[in-house]
This record gives sequence, C-alpha cells and structure tokens, in this order.
Amino acid sequence: MGKEQRQKAGAEEGIVVFWILKESVCSECGTELWKGSFLKMEGGKPLCLPCADLDHLVFLPRGDTALTRRSRKYSGLSVVVVRFSRSRGRYERQGLLVESAALERAEKECLSDEERRRVARERAAELRERADAQYVSQFAERIRSAYPGCPPDEAETIAQHACEKYSGRVGRSADAKKFDAEALDLAVRAHVRHAHTEYDRLLGRGWERAEARAAVAAKVAEVMERWSRGRGKPPECN
Repeated sequence: MGKEQRQKAGAEEGIVVFWILKESVCSECGTELWKGSFLKMEGGKPLCLPCADLDHLVFLPRGDTALTRRSRKYSGLSVVVVRFSRSRGRYERQGLLVESAALERAEKECLSDEERRRVARERAAELRERADAQYVSQFAERIRSAYPGCPPDEAETIAQHACEKYSGRVGRSADAKKFDAEALDLAVRAHVRHAHTEYDRLLGRGWERAEARAAVAAKVAEVMERWSRGRGKPPECN
C-alpha cells in the first residue's frame, strides 16, 4: 500500500479519493482523519475533502450500474473512491463522489415512483436530523446582510452547506458561530467558485487545485463584488 500503488490507482481512475484504513491528518488544516474517512493525495500530501474542494460532492456506493452511469453522466465533476484490499493487495473501487443534483436526477430515472418517494423521505429525514435549522437560518441571514445581492435561495444553500453538522466545514468553526466576517466570506467564496465559474470543470480536466483557483479568481471576485453592492445578475447588454 505504498506510493507507487497510490499513483497507479490515480493514473487508472482519474481523480481519486482514498477510503482510508489507517488514521491520517490533513496537511492543510490539521483535521484528524479517522479510519473510514475520505482523503485526496495532492503533491504527495493528504487533504481532507473540504481542503481538496470536494466536500460539495456526495458518496454513491458501487453496486447499481445504471445509477452510477447516470450519476456520472449528469455530474460536472465526479471522483472515484477506492479502498485498499489487504487480501488482494490492491486498491479497489468502492463508488463515486458526485454532485447531489446529479444523483437526484439519476435516482428519478432509475427508481419507481414509490421507491423514489421512500428514498426522498429517508434523505429528507437525514438532512433534518443533521441540520441545526435555527443556526442555518441565522447564518443565511448574515450572508444576505453582508451580500444583499446574493439571491435568497443561494444564501440558504450556502448556509446549509457550510453549517452541516460534523462536516468540518467553515460554518461549524468557532468564528462562524460568532458570525465572523471572514468565515462568512469563505463560505460565500467557496459557493461562488463551484456554482458560478468553470472551477469544477477544470478540476475534472486534471488541473491542479491552485491553478484552477487562479484561473477563476477574477470571476469569483466579480460575482462577490456585485453581490456585496446589492446587485444580483449583471445587467444585460442590448
């Protein structure tokens, strides 16, 4: 389970996340990664999913070929999850990380109406259990106050994502719970990068994270400036 094996797994699969069997530590934020966590190797160093800009993706276990195929088709960015098999001495695919909207679309196509409603209820119940509704609402309100041009539905999306329990994201930090301006800015910036630029596509094409961030920095700054001044979409040209 050495460096050469990890490089081989990455070369064969594209972007790869490892389902770890031993504890590790994120090289950027210092978060402890317990057995069973996901990490991405970058420059020979381990990164947690938030630091790797992959925490907006959801895990789809292997097993349903049609669901996997459609989810990958509809997801702008998909990542292979592998785990080392000690018995076989190799990394084996465990599933994918895909965009939530892509998974939902694929589920609608694959499942019967009755089964889809059951899955939707279960996922909704899980989200309700994990989310602190009052805190999320306050976080969204602070975003709208700092960025009056941010569409209300996007402010809510940013708050729900940043504040999800046990995620380690910026919304769960001590500064965020004091509604620190920098914490709010980081949450909004991450959303803009994923939702309003080509960032995910660049990662999907194999760009390094730093290069992809630099390529979209001007667009991110433009959207955030527009939102901070109370403007939503840019004016249309005649």
